[in-house]
Amino acid sequence: MVLLVDAINALREFLDTGGQVLLVIGLVTFLMWLLILERFMFVFGKFRTYRKDLLNSWSSREERNSWNAEQIRQAMISRAGIQLNSNLPYINVMVALCPLLGLLGTVTGMIEVFNVMAITGSGSARSMAAGVSKATIPTMAGMVGALSGVFASTFLQRKAKREVELLEDKLLLDH
Repeated sequence: MVLLVDAINALREFLDTGGQVLLVIGLVTFLMWLLILERFMFVFGKFRTYRKDLLNSWSSREERNSWNAEQIRQAMISRAGIQLNSNLPYINVMVALCPLLGLLGTVTGMIEVFNVMAITGSGSARSMAAGVSKATIPTMAGMVGALSGVFASTFLQRKAKREVELLEDKLLLDH
C-alpha cells in the first residue's frame, strides 16, 4: 500500500513538473497503446479464426474458376485487409499528435520562462529553471510516446500487408 501511495505521489510530482500538456500527452499515449494492444490481440488471436473460416468458405465452394468466383475471392481478401488495417489510421494520428503536443508543452514552458524574466527583470538561471523544466519534459514525453507508437504501428502495418498477401496466395493456390 505504501508503494502505491509513493508511486502516485511520484507521478503527481512528474505531472506537476511538466504542466497540463504532459497530462494530455499521457492520455493520448495511453489511448494509442490501448488501440495498439487491441490490434495485436486481433492479429494474433481473432484473425487466425477469421482466416480459417475464410479459407474453409472458399474451399467449400464448388465453382472457383469463373469471373464471379474471382470477384468473391477479391471481396474476401479486401474484407480481410480492411479488418487487419482497422484502427491503424487512428494509431498513426496519435503518433503524429504526440510530438505536436510536446511542442505545445515546450511553448507553454518557454512562456513561463519569459514571464519569470519579465516579472523579476533579470535573466537569473535559478528563476528560469522551473520554466525550462516545464518546457523540456513534455517534449521528451511526446517523443517517447511517438517513437513507441511508430515502432508498433510499423510492425502492425507490415503484419497486415503480409497477412493479406498470404491470404491471396492461399486462396489462389486453392483454384
